[in-house]
Formats: sequence, structure tokens, C-alpha cells
Amino acid sequence: MAVQEITLQDLSTEAFIDEQVKAISEAVGDSLAVNALSGGVDSSVVTLLGHRALGDRLKTYFVENGLMRAGEPQRVAEIFQELGVHVEIVDAKDKFFAALAGVTDPEVKRDKGITEVFYKDVFAGLVRDCGAKTLLQGTIYTDVEETVAGIKRQHNILSQLGIDTEEAYGYKVVEPVIQLRKPAVRAVGKALGLPEELFARPPFPGPALATRVVGAVTPERIALVRAATTIVEGELCDSGAFQYMAILHEDRVTGIRDGKRDFGLQIEVRCWDSADAVTATPTDLPFDQLRRIADRIIAEVPGVVSVTYNIAPKPPSCIEVV
Repeated sequence: MAVQEITLQDLSTEAFIDEQVKAISEAVGDSLAVNALSGGVDSSVVTLLGHRALGDRLKTYFVENGLMRAGEPQRVAEIFQELGVHVEIVDAKDKFFAALAGVTDPEVKRDKGITEVFYKDVFAGLVRDCGAKTLLQGTIYTDVEETVAGIKRQHNILSQLGIDTEEAYGYKVVEPVIQLRKPAVRAVGKALGLPEELFARPPFPGPALATRVVGAVTPERIALVRAATTIVEGELCDSGAFQYMAILHEDRVTGIRDGKRDFGLQIEVRCWDSADAVTATPTDLPFDQLRRIADRIIAEVPGVVSVTYNIAPKPPSCIEVV
């Protein structure tokens, strides 16, 4: 790959911040830039780097795609307001759900269902309306590595696949943290003054909960996996694991509710130990904790009759299901 990794061991956070602030300033020049903030550590770090470089000439948007955690847009905007950064929430739920309607193939979900809508429909309009010529985004080294290796297409990989963003979307893309893996990005976030709530939070994919629904993505199915996600994250936030999630499966399974057969839904719980997301092993969680999670999901998420725990390592499994 053309991108040269900076490892956590070789990283000087202050030097990196200075270099990226200068690089962003030079790339944008005297014009405006925009960036997409999702609340994940990668986009949060890029937001602060961009505002340090450009000030009010960086317009920060949170795209509400209908696929986020419960209350996420409002909470993220509130945190950044406290950091002196104004965030505009853009409601694009209908566009994303329309693009995802009937799509079940994982690669098509990420490409046509997420990438095309995000870059071509939503951000092309935002860039055009405010007169910006540059988009800052939080691509990291692992995103490039997995896409180029053919493991799975990450929605934010563009130029590395030969996509000319200026020709395709009407703006150039700048990726300030593309040389870093997640632990190094966290270190930069901490040095920038991000609150721990953001720099230490578990990874959350750009396509959000669409990657945690096997099969068709609909508002109703997203609502189910969102409710299960709230339970899993609340129960495992002190586990020390690298990442944890709930997944809604497509198959229905036989269960019993109120003494009668219930052909219901299945939620899979995943919890991972990892240093860099390249390899990972399932966290050895106490059985009582797993049982408590299962009891809550069955009681609180409508229609669920089965809860499983994934014990396959990466590889051959992947951290996200889609």
C-alpha cells in the first residue's frame, strides 16, 4: 500500500498534531472545507484537527442517517458545542433507507447503500451549498488495509480504489489520520483534549447499525438492533473489551412465549479483545453476565426469543457481521 503506517510506538502526538494542522491548512488554502462527524474517535479527532487548522472555515455536519445509536446526534453535537465547535445535524434518514431498501448483499450495502448516498447525494449537496472544495474525513490505516486486501469494502475508501473524488463528487478528500490505527488515533484524541467519553469509546462503523443487521435494512429492524445495542453497550462498558455489539439475524427461530410457540428473532452478541482490529479473540465473559444480557434483550426487545454469543476468533470471523 502507498500509505505508510505510523505505529503507536513511533507516534509523537504533539508533532503529529502540528504536522496535520499544517497539512490541512495547505490543502484547503483560503477556501472552506466540510467534515462529517459521527461521534466516533476517528471523525472526532479529524474534527478537532480541522478546526484547529481552519477555525470557522470548517463546517462540521453530523449526518443523521437513521442508523445511529439512540440519541447519538444530539449527544455528540452537545459535546462538541462544549468544545467550541458548532455541529449542524443534517436529517438524511429517508435517503439512506431508500437506498438500502431490499439490499441484502454486504458489499452492496456498504457501496451503493452507504458510500454513494453519503458522498454523492448528501455531502455533494452540502459542499455545493456552502461553497467548500474539500471534505475532511477520518479514514484510518486499518480501513485501507482491509479494503485493499479484499476482506471487506470500507465505505470511506475512495482514492485507494482509483476513485477520483473531484470528478465523481465535486470535491477533494483529505484524510489526516490515515496513517494511524485505532490506538494511535485515541492517543491523538486525548492530546487534543477530547473527553474520554469520545476518545475511549468502542469503535463504531461508518455505516453504523446497517452493518449489524443481517439481511434487509428497514427502520423497524434498525430500531430492534438499536434497542439491543443500548443494552449490550450498557452491560459491557466496563468490560475492558476492545469492541462489543448486538447483531440482528435474518433467520427466525422457534421459541416459546406465554406457553405458546413463537417463531421469533435472534440477536447475536459479540465482544472482542484486540489491540488493532487486525486480529481479535472473543472476550471471556462470565456466564452470569451473558445470561443477564440475554435476559434483558429477551425482555426488552420485542420479538426476540434467542440470544447467542459469538466465540469464533478473527480470522476467520470478522469483528462486524456485515
